[in-house]
Amino acid sequence: MNGSRPLVLVTTASNHRDVGLRRKDAVTGVNYSAALYGEGLLPMMVANLDPDAAVAMVERADGVVLSGGADLDPALYGRSPVPGLGLVDPARDAFEMALYRAARERGLPVLGICRGVQVVNVAEGGTLHQHLPAVAGMIQHEQRNIDCPPFHVLRLEPGSIAARAAGTESVMANSAHHQGIDELAPGLRASAYADDGLVEALEALEGAWLLAVQWHPEMSYAAYPEQRWPFQAFADAVLAP
Repeated sequence: MNGSRPLVLVTTASNHRDVGLRRKDAVTGVNYSAALYGEGLLPMMVANLDPDAAVAMVERADGVVLSGGADLDPALYGRSPVPGLGLVDPARDAFEMALYRAARERGLPVLGICRGVQVVNVAEGGTLHQHLPAVAGMIQHEQRNIDCPPFHVLRLEPGSIAARAAGTESVMANSAHHQGIDELAPGLRASAYADDGLVEALEALEGAWLLAVQWHPEMSYAAYPEQRWPFQAFADAVLAP
């Protein structure tokens, strides 16, 4: 651990400025860092560098958070783009895949959020639905309320990390995504489902602590204390001796 608070890396999006200095910025929501700091951790946002930097980064870290953002390039799981696919960022994809694999190799706890659950599934060999509204039988997953409050019900698998952390087998989720897990990767288990059967959380069958969720607990952390459990569970894993 690094000092009194364990250091956790938080991934970011790469945004090109269209005014002022013509440079690329690394950005993500402050609420990720606020939630992590609130649980006794020291968050550090990391830019999307060359994938070779990932190993050096995790050597100094105690945990990794894969944050939300752009769609993954479907080429990563052997698919062609379909109508409804959003913007992709191949450089971010490459860096986050490398960061995730380096973290798993080192045995660090990993928390994935929204895009993060998709990164984990694809990195482990799974596939994605590129646009859920085009999939028959789906509920609305991309809510219209920009404050992103709890929105739909999830069923948690008994005995899972998620169910133990939540203290229940039914929770609300503040869903804001248009992609989702299609084929679950080998080595992972689904630990939460929406009413339409979509996998909303996953965990590793073996190895270091891993929890990835399809919703945005960072958006409800301040206003809805009962939504804090993914961050609390991650902090417990990072702080464990």
